[in-house]
Amino acid sequence: MPITDAETPRLLSILREAARAEILPRFRALEASQIDTKTTHDDLVTEADTGAERAITAALQAAWPEAVVMGEEAISADPALRDRLPDADLAFVIDPVDGTWNFAHGLATYGVILSANVRAQPVFGALYDPNFDDAITASADGPATYVTADGRTRELTIDPTPIPGLTGFLPLNLLPEDKRAAMAATYPGFNRVLNLRCSCHEFRLMAQGHVDFMLSARLTPWDHAAGALIVARAGGVARMLDGSAYRADLRSGYLLCARSEEVWQDVAGRLEFLLDP
Repeated sequence: MPITDAETPRLLSILREAARAEILPRFRALEASQIDTKTTHDDLVTEADTGAERAITAALQAAWPEAVVMGEEAISADPALRDRLPDADLAFVIDPVDGTWNFAHGLATYGVILSANVRAQPVFGALYDPNFDDAITASADGPATYVTADGRTRELTIDPTPIPGLTGFLPLNLLPEDKRAAMAATYPGFNRVLNLRCSCHEFRLMAQGHVDFMLSARLTPWDHAAGALIVARAGGVARMLDGSAYRADLRSGYLLCARSEEVWQDVAGRLEFLLDP
């Protein structure tokens, strides 16, 4: 069951309320005891993450009782939750604070990501910025839309004209160690290579045409499902590096987004070494 345009304000209201109650009061106000680590020393989780996820989960379950609702932190505690995506008629996936390292260190480059998925196909996505109370949204059959804090909207269409030399996001630190030297060797061939440590804002820049491409590795639905849909609905290209379609239940491979098919083919050709065993 797809998300209708009429339901978008309700979804944004859920994110807004959680941000006001759980995220913004903790920004630049966290105590050391409110920050913990997960898989590595720089893979952080804070009380803002857990509090916001609880609030968003509860609100979504109340409004859509038939839906499966899963957040990054819930999946971290119970990885088997991801197994429900392929068969769910409606599954909401939440990243309550995307860019937690930035958030925990007082950088404003963080956001909230929400996707709705039907049997692992993204049908709605939202990239919400709590600091400015604005969002970029898209549904499966509508345009990508920028929504201001006061509710004004404008459609987003990515200009296919590339930035001279190509500028984009490449996640060197997320690649297998044996691929990192080859990836680093591609950097001089681009105009500029960036990494914000925040999928939410990288996808927002991509959807507005401010960068030419972005590569995503270590696929997780809370990081990538919403952004892949939004880029595609803005007129860009979002598919796997091997040419196959993106799905929210994918756990391996590389998602490559680009402003146009021409740019996608160019960057994919430079990065094809990633597909080697």
